Amino acid sequence: MCQRDPYGLQDAGHPMAGMLSTMSWIRSIDYATADERLRRAYDRVRGPNGEIDNILAVHSLRPHTLDGHMALYKNVLHHTANRLPTWLLELVGIHVSLLNGCDYCVEHHLAGVRRLLTDDDRTDGLLEALRRRTYADIGPREDAILRYAERLTLAPASVTAADLEPMRTAGLDDGEILEVNQVVAYFAYANRTVSGLGVTTHGDVLGLSPPDSADEGPWSHQ
Repeated sequence: MCQRDPYGLQDAGHPMAGMLSTMSWIRSIDYATADERLRRAYDRVRGPNGEIDNILAVHSLRPHTLDGHMALYKNVLHHTANRLPTWLLELVGIHVSLLNGCDYCVEHHLAGVRRLLTDDDRTDGLLEALRRRTYADIGPREDAILRYAERLTLAPASVTAADLEPMRTAGLDDGEILEVNQVVAYFAYANRTVSGLGVTTHGDVLGLSPPDSADEGPWSHQ
C-alpha cells in the first residue's frame, strides 16, 4: 500500500506543507484558480455537475498533456468506428488494471461496465473470471482477447505473431485486434500515470465517461 506522505511534506513548518493534495502526490490546480488555458481543457472534460476526474486533474500543471490523454482515451475506448463493443473494451482495460495493481482504474471502469450492462450479477461474474483468470468462463472470443492482453501486459517483450492467432481463430479481424492492442497500451499509460503519482478516487464520481461518437471533440463525462 502506498504511503500518502512518505517524506513528511504535510508536517507543520515544512516549506511544501499544504501542497500535497488528497487526490495525488503532486500539486494540482482546481477549476476556480485555473488560468484560461487550463479552464478550457477542464471545460471539455467536466461531468454533469462540474466533476473532473482526478486522473485528469493531475495533468493540471501541464494542460497540453491533459489534451493528449483525452484524445487517446476518447479514440481508443469511445469512438463509434471501433467495432468491438464498448463494454468489452472496458473489460480489457479492467483486466490490464488488475494485472498492474491499479485499483483506481479498476474501480472507475468497473462502474462504467455496470452502467453499460445494467446487470450487476453479470458484471460481478466478469470481474470474478478476471480475478481467477478463468477467461474461458466468459466466452471463447473473450478468452483469446484476455490471454493476449495478459501476455502483452506482463511480458511484452515475449509477444510474437503467434500470440495473435487465437484472436483470429475466435473471429476477430486485424482491425479488431488493433482495437484490443490499443486498449492494452492505453491502460498501461493510464495505470502508470495513476500509480506513479499516487492518484486516488477521493471526490471522484465513479463510472463517468465521454459519449461514444464519431466526433473526436466531445470529451465531457456523463
